[in-house]
Amino acid sequence: MSDTFFYAAEVMLNGLMAGVMYSLVALGFVLIFKASGIFNYAQGVLALFAALTLVGLQEGQVPFSHVINAVFGTNLHHFGWTLPSVVAIALTALVMVGMAIVIERYVLKHLVNQEPIILFMATIGLAYFLEGLGDVMWGSDIKKLDVGLPQGISETIETVTYNLFGYGFFIDKLDIVAALVATALVITLTLFSQYTKYGRALRAVADDHQAALSVGISLRFIWVLVWSIAGFVALVAGIMWGSKSGVQFSLSLIALKALPVLMLGGFTSIPGAIVGGLIIGMGEKLFEFAIGPMIGGATENWFAYVLALIFLVFRPQGLFGEKIIERV
Repeated sequence: MSDTFFYAAEVMLNGLMAGVMYSLVALGFVLIFKASGIFNYAQGVLALFAALTLVGLQEGQVPFSHVINAVFGTNLHHFGWTLPSVVAIALTALVMVGMAIVIERYVLKHLVNQEPIILFMATIGLAYFLEGLGDVMWGSDIKKLDVGLPQGISETIETVTYNLFGYGFFIDKLDIVAALVATALVITLTLFSQYTKYGRALRAVADDHQAALSVGISLRFIWVLVWSIAGFVALVAGIMWGSKSGVQFSLSLIALKALPVLMLGGFTSIPGAIVGGLIIGMGEKLFEFAIGPMIGGATENWFAYVLALIFLVFRPQGLFGEKIIERV
């Protein structure tokens, strides 16, 4: 076989790995939508805020140091200590749970039974608020995130594939870790949604808020629970993306790449988020490889959205989404 064939196979594998990274963000959208019918525009910002908080805790940075220094004329920046990665991750997870409680208490509980567009607009406002809060709290400079995850080319895969095919595949170790983490998350969340009491309550709340309340399900508790889980998923996505490309405010834009993933996989399917991500990741890489040179390149910027548009026309519920039937 020619080197072109093996290069195409390598492009496809790297596309699948990129798709897994998209899926990690899409999972948070699916969780919120399944529980409340809300399209959570703030999910990408949650990943950014989680990554900023994790770096800040790791480095012992003083929160709101710029504001404190400006008001009191001090010169505080760091506490003078650092935290191990495991401790910092655990504390960041607690921060995300606390944020879920605050969001439910001061935003969501006032919007019960409101129209979906009102809930959607609330998440847009929440996204900009959290982005500004992250800026004021931790600063806007680009930060390096290192939690001990392996990075760089996997020499083992390169050696094995070279011995087998005479062509070494270049696969990033971090992408492999992300794939394993995403698989574990999907299995865990699917089991939670299908086989636990709270998972069934989550689906009941998504179907009808009033009916769920009438049978004794606490809507406020379910919303806190699902936003806490979504915050944890955002933390995982923030760790992976932050380790890969640094923690910067453009990280919040990964939510835009998750939209085509949701449209393909379906807004209510946890496995669909992974499948949609794999299709988008592999599709955009292969399209750029095969068609990109013929039309000037840069097709990765728009391929996913064109594919999503086609799905919206012919199968708007996505591959795994529930078909909505309205009776009048």
